[in-house]
Amino acid sequence: MGIKLRLILLNFLQFFIWGCWLLTIGAYWFQTKHWSGTGFGAIFSTMGIASLFMPAIAGIIADRWLNAEKLYGIFHICAAVVLFMIPLVNDPSTMFWIMLVNMIFYMPTISLSITVGYSTLKSQGLNIVKEYPPIRVWGTVGFIVALWIISLTGFETSAVQFYVASIASLLLGIYSFTLPKCPPLGRTQQNSLISALGLDAFKLFKNSKMAMFFVFAMLLGAALQLTNAYGDTFLHDFAKIHAFKDLLAVKYPAIIMSISQISETLFILTIPFFLRMFGIKKVMLFSMIAWVLRFGLFAYGDPAGGLWMIIASCIIYGMAFDFFNISGSLYVESQSDPGIRASAQGLFMVMSNGFGAFLGSRISGIVIDNFFTLGNGQFDWKGIWLTFAAYSLVVAVLFAILFRHKHDPETFSAPVQL
Repeated sequence: MGIKLRLILLNFLQFFIWGCWLLTIGAYWFQTKHWSGTGFGAIFSTMGIASLFMPAIAGIIADRWLNAEKLYGIFHICAAVVLFMIPLVNDPSTMFWIMLVNMIFYMPTISLSITVGYSTLKSQGLNIVKEYPPIRVWGTVGFIVALWIISLTGFETSAVQFYVASIASLLLGIYSFTLPKCPPLGRTQQNSLISALGLDAFKLFKNSKMAMFFVFAMLLGAALQLTNAYGDTFLHDFAKIHAFKDLLAVKYPAIIMSISQISETLFILTIPFFLRMFGIKKVMLFSMIAWVLRFGLFAYGDPAGGLWMIIASCIIYGMAFDFFNISGSLYVESQSDPGIRASAQGLFMVMSNGFGAFLGSRISGIVIDNFFTLGNGQFDWKGIWLTFAAYSLVVAVLFAILFRHKHDPETFSAPVQL
C-alpha cells in the first residue's frame, strides 16, 4: 500500500469516528434519554475543555519522548474503550465526565494526525501544500459516510452510534502502529528549562505576527463552535411550525447539514492554489467573510422557499472551515522549527478548538439566554444568526487591519525538508 493511500485511510477513520456521533448525539440525548438542555450544553463544552490542554501536552510528548504515530495509536485505543462505555451511562452527570475523558483522548489526535501526515510526506521529499489537502479531504469523506450510515440506519437516537465509533477507533489505534515512524525531533535541542518542559512552541508568541495569528485563530475557533452547537437544533426547531414540519430539511436535518462536509471536500482541493496566489492573510480573510455569509444566510433561510439559502450556507461552510483550519495548520508548519512541529500544531489546536471553542460555546449561550430566548422553548433564530454574522464581520475587519504579513509564494510551493 502506497504512503498516500495509507494516510488517506488514517484520515478517513479519524473523522469517521467523530461523524458517528458529533451531529447525532443530540437526538440520543433528548429523544432517547430525555435529559435537559442545560446538561447537553455541558456535553458540547467537553471538546473545548479537553482542547485547552491536551493537544499541547500531546505535542510536547511527540516532540520529545514518544513517536507521534505510537502516541496517536495509544490515544485512539483508549478512546475506543471509553466510547464503548457510553451506552452504559444512565445519568447526565456521569455522561459529562465520560465524554470529557473521551475528548481528552480524541481531541489531541486531530493535531497528531496532522503531525503524522506532514512528517511522513516530508520524509518522502513531498510538497505538503500540494500533497496533503487531497489526502485530508478523505477525512471529510469519512465524516460524511459515518453521518449518513448512522442517520439512514436509524441509529441517530440509538446507543449503537457509540459502538460503531468505538470499533472504528480501535481499528485506527491498531493500524497506527503500522505507520512510518515519526520520531521526536526535539530531543537534540538545547536542554534549557523551557526545552526540558517541552514548552518551546510557546516561544512562537514572541513573534508578534504569530501571536496575532494565534489570537485570531481563537476568535475564528469560536465561530466554528457556534455552527456545531446550533446548526442542527436550528433546523429541528422548524418542526414546531406546521407549514414546515413535514419538509425534507426538517425530517433529516443531519443529512442537510452534511452538505457542509461535502463542500469541504471541494474547497480542501483548492487550498494549494489559493495559498500560492493570495497568501495566508487573504485566505484567512476569505474564511472570515465566508463565516459572515454562513450565518447571514441562515438568518434569512427556511426549509421551504428559503431552502436555497440554507443549502448555500452549507456550501459556503466549506470555504469558512477549510481556509481556516487546513490553511492555518499549513501556515503554522511553515513558521515552526522541525523540533517543535507537533507542539506548534497542538498550540494551534489549543487556541482554536480549546480557548476559541470554549469561549464560543459559553458566551453564545449567555447571549442567547439573555437576549434571544422568547419563552416556551422558542428562540429568535434570525437575531441569533445575525449576531453571529456581525461578530464574524468585526473579526474580519480587525484581522485585515492588525495582521501584517507579506506574501511569499515560495513559502507554499517548495517542499519543506526535515
